[in-house]
Amino acid sequence: MTAARTKGFKDHFSALADAYSAHRPSYPRALAAWLAKLSPARDLAWDCGCGSGQLSALLAGFFDCVIATDASAEQLSRAAAHPKVRYRQARAEASGLPIGCADLIVAAQAAHWFDLPGFYSEVRRVGKPGGVVALITYGAPRVNARVDEAVARFYHETLQPYWPAERRHVEDGYRSLPFPFEEITAPCLAIRLKWRLAELLGYIDTWSATARLEKACGRDPILEFHQTVGHAWGPVSTARVVHWPLAMRVGRLRPRRLPSASASGLARRRRTNRFV
Repeated sequence: MTAARTKGFKDHFSALADAYSAHRPSYPRALAAWLAKLSPARDLAWDCGCGSGQLSALLAGFFDCVIATDASAEQLSRAAAHPKVRYRQARAEASGLPIGCADLIVAAQAAHWFDLPGFYSEVRRVGKPGGVVALITYGAPRVNARVDEAVARFYHETLQPYWPAERRHVEDGYRSLPFPFEEITAPCLAIRLKWRLAELLGYIDTWSATARLEKACGRDPILEFHQTVGHAWGPVSTARVVHWPLAMRVGRLRPRRLPSASASGLARRRRTNRFV
């Protein structure tokens, strides 16, 4: 994929690709299993905006092939290789995939950055009739009352001027995004990991707003937060359960309508056949 076909996208994470690959949480197996169960078949899943592949390899446990695309070459270069995952550089609205090939189309922690009308047009082109489209997101991590309070203060106060406008869609669980598909009620699922303090801090450093804060003000405000959350966490060697409830918009693609000329021809054949 040439740079010309991917330039101009809202790139908040290429500069953070190493940290993103190291510290972004993986998804629960139950998520991939549920999506696979919904899908009309398990031939091909398209993971759009895959980043460094946090969901791609998980889907490969249920689908014969996963095409994982991202506009960022830096992100893709950090993705773990898997025999059933093919990584490609492509924008959400121009995947390069054939018409009607995908049983499942998923965008995890990515759809709020997309040109949604263009992406939805591509979903309709690439998805199989009856296929599944899923937008998945998660907000700030949850640990316990003391840690959550420190993280919330940093998130909502220190970082408030530095969040891109699209972040509001994450905060409302994608409910404000248009979703022109036959919607399916999703189960309550969450990412759950046992982390030490360094892992939590590494993850928070991958936030786009944290990077903007550092660029504007240097490292001092971030180190001050590290100290505050460290007091709340306790000994750095202590492992705690960190969880992120998932928010999802999941829908099914309708069968494609025949072009009017074809439909008219079919209607004529049906009328003729009644008299044969």
